[in-house]
Amino acid sequence: MDKSVLRQFLKAGFIFEHKLFQTEAGTPQGGIISPILANITLDGIEKLLADKYRNNKNGNRYSEHAAKHKVNYVRYADDFIVTAKTEEIAKEVKELIKDFLKDRGLELSDEKTIITHIDNGFDFLGWNFRKYNGKLIVKPSNKSIEKVTEKISDTIKRGKAWKQEDLIKTLNPVITGWANYHQPVVSSKIFQKLDSRIWDMLWHWAKRRHPEKSNEWIADRYWHSEGNRNWVFSEGDKKLKLLSDTKIVRHTRLKLDMNPYLDKDYFIERKIKQGIKKLKSTAKSV
Repeated sequence: MDKSVLRQFLKAGFIFEHKLFQTEAGTPQGGIISPILANITLDGIEKLLADKYRNNKNGNRYSEHAAKHKVNYVRYADDFIVTAKTEEIAKEVKELIKDFLKDRGLELSDEKTIITHIDNGFDFLGWNFRKYNGKLIVKPSNKSIEKVTEKISDTIKRGKAWKQEDLIKTLNPVITGWANYHQPVVSSKIFQKLDSRIWDMLWHWAKRRHPEKSNEWIADRYWHSEGNRNWVFSEGDKKLKLLSDTKIVRHTRLKLDMNPYLDKDYFIERKIKQGIKKLKSTAKSV
């Protein structure tokens, strides 16, 4: 981290409507610039761990040394995970990172920092990583499931007096966004479970609007048939999306030696192939 550059960056101010405003109060936690600041500040951890656990004295990767410790580091903004062969190595890595952060005026969150075995699993970026009988399974975390359930529930409660069409328009982006994010992992059963939860919420929404109407009347009013599918929550040409309609498309691993500025053809081809996979999945579901 270049402290001089970071200091200038933080004190440079900002321009809005052709006027320069000085930076006085600093950057709020969770601000849009926070991920960049986190990446600048945490740069160096990967090299620190590589020099100790993966590289030889000349700075080159030493395969036997790396295999002995199995220390790997993955970071996204200020969230990161470190893998290690043993609990003792993991504890040693934790102390190294603590010292690294201390020099920068930071500290690890005791609440969020855990040392756990892969058989017990851990959460990272909304996903749960865990080995079942030796096989790694990645699926949406319980916290992520609870969060989207709460968001959908709050939306339906807020829309108790809305038109059905307006409720559908508000819910669809939430459903689509969450489903697309979790599309590459093991999500099929969770998608079905959430669809069932949403159906129950909408049924209570409809019953609350018409307490004196029969179940049959409510079902005919808000749910319709479409092709071979019954119970489609729809009004006119607006219909509620189902998470289970999103087919699982596995993520294609990147070649780590590729540079997005120098190897543009590789990234263009990769994007096209990924798009074709999603189109094929959509075609199968139609």
